[in-house]
Amino acid sequence: MEQFGTITATASVLPERIVTNDELSQMMETSDEWIRSRTGIRERRCVTNQTTSDLCFLVAQKLLEKQKIQPEELDFIVVATISPDYAMPSVAAQVQGRLGATKAIAFDLSAACTGFVYALSIAEKLIRCGSKKGLVIGGETLSKLLDWTDRSTAVLFGDGAGGVLLEAGATQKLLVEHLATDGTRGSSLTAGYHENKSPFYSEKSEGSYYLQMVGRDIFDFAVRDVAKNLKEITQENSVDYLLLHQANQRIIEKIARKVKIPQEQFLANMDKYGNTSAASIPILLDEAVSAGTLQLGSNQKVVFTGYGGGLTWGSILMEL
Repeated sequence: MEQFGTITATASVLPERIVTNDELSQMMETSDEWIRSRTGIRERRCVTNQTTSDLCFLVAQKLLEKQKIQPEELDFIVVATISPDYAMPSVAAQVQGRLGATKAIAFDLSAACTGFVYALSIAEKLIRCGSKKGLVIGGETLSKLLDWTDRSTAVLFGDGAGGVLLEAGATQKLLVEHLATDGTRGSSLTAGYHENKSPFYSEKSEGSYYLQMVGRDIFDFAVRDVAKNLKEITQENSVDYLLLHQANQRIIEKIARKVKIPQEQFLANMDKYGNTSAASIPILLDEAVSAGTLQLGSNQKVVFTGYGGGLTWGSILMEL
């Protein structure tokens, strides 16, 4: 019997520490007005004693508790992140071990701010291939990748995690997906470069561990390529709400005008959390469900759109 992935629970976890724009203005040459007028961000969350796997584990616990599911019932755990604790083990494997989800396969997916969208697409296909239950989590501790003297990047990003429980159902819920990558433009957004210190490596190993971004390139990419991607879905399908990656309010406003969809259909929370990369869409989704704006099982049609490093981008139209 054919089966499809259905979102049956959402959850999110944010670090307690709030870092305001005013606090950042004491650390670098910036101001609350400068940041808000360019990004729409007022504050963000930063970990003080937690890791990416800590945040993702808490999200996983919440998801299981909401549906009263035992860890052994899970078939997979997929974590989207660019800020793992280690190169190995993966964050997903750490979560699997701490949960005691002994039957679940577990792996990380690295697609930057498009990570949750890519991960949801792959997880839904695992359901179609026979899996019954699994977790899709986006989690980041980007604060460890930032140069906190660089206002071009440090003011933008925050930490957090969010995710969904995906279960098998008889009705197709993932209706359309348009995913894309352009590696030729990957140098526009980089982070976490690992220098090769091998005694056998003869080339000069250049790069920076800190997140670096060519802001104008990313802004233009989002307004042009992401808007086109979104238009391909929304022109042919009715949509109730759109949950775009929370990078910059000005980007979302420009995309809304380009695709000719009212701004009020674009949900947003970047003013509170900044850019949390792979975590931004699932955090926004969980907040919208908690507020009653979105209701699981309502058949509302929502679009999840991610875009970021790689360069990667893509949209999924899903029925809740």
